[in-house]
Amino acid sequence: MAGDLHHYMRHSCTQSDGPVHVPHLLVNGCGGAFLHPTHVFRCFSKFYGASYESKSAYPSFEDSSRIALGNILKFRKKNWQFDFIGGIIYFLLVFSLFPQCELGHILRGDSFSGHLGSFFGTVWSSFVYVTEQSYVSFTGVLMLLITAIMFVPSKISRRKRLLIGILHVSAHLMAALILMLLLELGIEICIQHKLLANSGYHTLYQWYKSVENEHFPDPTGLRDRIEQWTFGLYPACIKYLMSAFDIPEVMAVTRTNICREGMESLSRSGAAIYYASVFLYFWVFSTPVVSLVFGSYLYISINWLHIHFDEAFSSLRIANYKSFTRFHIKPDGDLEVFTLGVDKVPKEWKLDKDWDAEPRSTVKMSHHRRFPSKWCATTLQQDPVNTVKIVDKFVIHRSEKETGGS
Repeated sequence: MAGDLHHYMRHSCTQSDGPVHVPHLLVNGCGGAFLHPTHVFRCFSKFYGASYESKSAYPSFEDSSRIALGNILKFRKKNWQFDFIGGIIYFLLVFSLFPQCELGHILRGDSFSGHLGSFFGTVWSSFVYVTEQSYVSFTGVLMLLITAIMFVPSKISRRKRLLIGILHVSAHLMAALILMLLLELGIEICIQHKLLANSGYHTLYQWYKSVENEHFPDPTGLRDRIEQWTFGLYPACIKYLMSAFDIPEVMAVTRTNICREGMESLSRSGAAIYYASVFLYFWVFSTPVVSLVFGSYLYISINWLHIHFDEAFSSLRIANYKSFTRFHIKPDGDLEVFTLGVDKVPKEWKLDKDWDAEPRSTVKMSHHRRFPSKWCATTLQQDPVNTVKIVDKFVIHRSEKETGGS
């Protein structure tokens, strides 16, 4: 009997060439802080030369498989803090690739397959550039690869750890490259259709001035006097504040200048503003994808690689499926084993009035009291007293010992 894994499973011996010293293998760790999968152990059948068969599992194999899908569908919802570091990592992976100035060949394709082929051809060219010419992005890839290899459990051979780490990082890198190219394509399309980069950095301010002059005329010259009294701060603050909020325009204008005159034409502050603007949009686009890729990695790991059980299920923060095992020795010496479980654990509790009102005239153990628990669920239907069920029950028969004669 063990409890290191946070689930309940019982395997019973079905066939053995010799004497069976362990008729039942029992694991019950459902009192732990999180849950472990059961469906990944359905093929367990051998132990010290004896054959075993799974007789009971809690949660069931079907429920465990359904819960495991949460790594793909719910990882981001359960671990939204991961977005902060995930978006930064993806941006570092493609930092050296901004901006992409030659994307016209992707848009000039005659068919969808042509567009798609040109797109993924550019993705591959970007990958080659990262590995052969870039410095910042290649350093980011290298650091991520080292981290991914170290993240794989050490019980696996070095060759497999290296292979898993490379595949994991490759998935993240490909996702980051595709997102980078989609962002650059979006800006390129807006520029070609005259939606961005038409009149410099202050397009929004110029629109504001035109609307202001049209609908709010100033015949007395008050605005000019305010500008004079504030030494030009009044229009300047509005202009640069609007420029700060018009991030797509800043990205498009700076990108056009870089593609026309080169990166050397930018000052340090201009480059910082450009990369900060790109980062804001790229971070928003990349955070759902990085969680999806990492969650898929955990799902594949537990189902096919049989690793990362702790990481995959602890990240889902499942507090349900609690159980405990009790033993009862019958008068004839047989041992009855009961496992009681609660599928859904209440999240809100309150003081049990019946427990508080029970007289304390004599000292009794809690299991001898009529109301043994000080707390009960806020909702009566969710109280474990009403939802508890028998998960498994079996009997270990008394073994007959030979008595030796004198």
